[in-house]
Amino acid sequence: MSSFALYRFPHENYCTLLSQKMRQPIELLSYSDLSGKEGFVIAPFNASKDEPILLLESEKTKKILLSDFDYTFKNSNSDSENYFDAVYEGAERLKYTVDYENFSSQIASGKFSKIVLARRKVVKSKLEIAPEELFKRACKLYPRMFIALVHTERSGTWLTASPEILLEGHERNWRTIALAGTMKLEGCQLNFDASNEMCDSDMIKWSDKNIQEQGYVAKYIKECLDKFSNNVVEEGPFTVRAGNLVHLRSNFDFTLQTSDNIGELINSLHPTPAVCGLPKDTARRFILKNESVPRHYYSGFMGPLNTQYGTHLYVSLRCMNIEGRTYKLHAGGGLVKNSEEAMEWKETEDKIETMGKCLVTKKI
Repeated sequence: MSSFALYRFPHENYCTLLSQKMRQPIELLSYSDLSGKEGFVIAPFNASKDEPILLLESEKTKKILLSDFDYTFKNSNSDSENYFDAVYEGAERLKYTVDYENFSSQIASGKFSKIVLARRKVVKSKLEIAPEELFKRACKLYPRMFIALVHTERSGTWLTASPEILLEGHERNWRTIALAGTMKLEGCQLNFDASNEMCDSDMIKWSDKNIQEQGYVAKYIKECLDKFSNNVVEEGPFTVRAGNLVHLRSNFDFTLQTSDNIGELINSLHPTPAVCGLPKDTARRFILKNESVPRHYYSGFMGPLNTQYGTHLYVSLRCMNIEGRTYKLHAGGGLVKNSEEAMEWKETEDKIETMGKCLVTKKI
C-alpha cells in the first residue's frame, strides 16, 4: 500500500487526498528539521529512529467531496451484522491504576505541577471496515474537528479527530490554542453550541482542577510564543465543544517576521502540557519510561506544512490505530494535585468514546 494522507478541515464538505507511491516519506529525527520543508507531516509524541517524523511530499493531490465516498465493510454485505469485543479490558484497567499511582505520586512530591497519563482500549470486530469508511463516519460525526486518515509503512494506519490546533498560519500571521480541561455534556448541555438550539452557558460549571489544568497550558504556550514574536494576542479561556465533550480554550494570535525557523517554534511548542506535562522535558522522559502503553503517533501532530494553503498542524488526539479488524483507541488526561483516579479514568473513557462511535455507527 502506498503512503497517503486523507484529511478534512473543520466545517468543510470536501477532503484532500495526498498520495505518495514512487518513494518513501522523508524521515526526520528533530522537529526543528521541519524548517524549510513542505508536505504533510505525521509526527509522533517523541521522535526516534524507531518512530521518526514522517513527511509526505505530494506526488498526487486531489479534492474529494465527502458525498462521493462509498465505502463499507470489506468482504461483506453492508447489511451484515457486525459486533465488537473489547479485549484486555481487565488488564488495561489494572495498568491504568498502577500508572496512576506512579504518576500521581510524582505530583504529590512536587516533581511535576502537571503530567498527562495516557491509555488505550483495544477493540476487535467481526468484520473488517474500510478505513476510508471510518474516515467518512468521523467527518459526519464531528464537523467541528480536523479529521485525518494516514498510512505509511513506518507509522501504520491512524485515524484522528482532533479539536486542537498546534500551529497554523501563512507568511506573517499565525495562531495556536491552549486546549485543556474536559467535561462530558449531558441533558440540556447537549444543546450547547448547537446550530438550532441554545443551552445556558452558565449550566456548564468548570471545576478548579480543569481551570488549573488549562491555565498551565495557556501560560506555557504564551511563554513559548514570546520567544518568537513580540506581538502575541491572547483571548480566553472560553468553553468550546468537540463532539459530546467540551473543553476550555484560549486563542493566541501572533506575527512572525519570517517563517524560516518554523521548525524551532514547533520544537518549542511540542509537546505542550496538554499532552505532556510541566516541566516539559522531565515530564516527557518520565512518560516514555513509565507509561505502560507506548503512545507511538498518538499525541504527536499531523497536517500540511508550508503548502500553498499555509500550515495547518493539529495535535493527534482522539486517535485510532487500525490493524485489520483490530482497533487501538488512545486517550489521555492531565493529572494535577487534586486529581482523582476514578474521575481521570472516566475522562479517558469519554474521550475514547469519540473514536468508538465511528466503529458502531451504521454506514452513512
